[in-house]
Amino acid sequence: MNLDPSFMSSALLVLVAFGGAFLAALWLALVIWTWRDIRSRARDGLAQVLAVLVVALLNIPGVLVYLILRPQRTLEEEYQRTLEEEALLASIEDQALCPGCERRVKDDWQVCPNCHTKLKKGCQNCGKLMELPWNICPFCGTPVEGLKVEPGA
Repeated sequence: MNLDPSFMSSALLVLVAFGGAFLAALWLALVIWTWRDIRSRARDGLAQVLAVLVVALLNIPGVLVYLILRPQRTLEEEYQRTLEEEALLASIEDQALCPGCERRVKDDWQVCPNCHTKLKKGCQNCGKLMELPWNICPFCGTPVEGLKVEPGA
């Protein structure tokens, strides 16, 4: 079984060509992936260009360096996290405070248990709680006793 040297050199040439094409495609794919990834993680144009250059010049070691240095979260994840934090802070701030002692009170309390400040008053007709400055019950429409009701109202 004789192996023709010209056949071996042409087969080797084809293998080297396929290998080179594969490495070129891998390099291009890594550069494109890095560009897309860094755009979703950073707004800074210089950081985007530097990340792509590191991968373009160093190839696979550049990808490793980029993976170590890239921002942990995408811009969308940071935005969602910020929204969650704001919602949490808003829910904490929405809790009522006693005007006397500044402690948290519940919406259905008439009196602060800490300083005994009157928080709400009860309707004479339906018994539901009303804010102190209200002149009429929003639930049943009964005017508060002791207030003058105008005839046109």
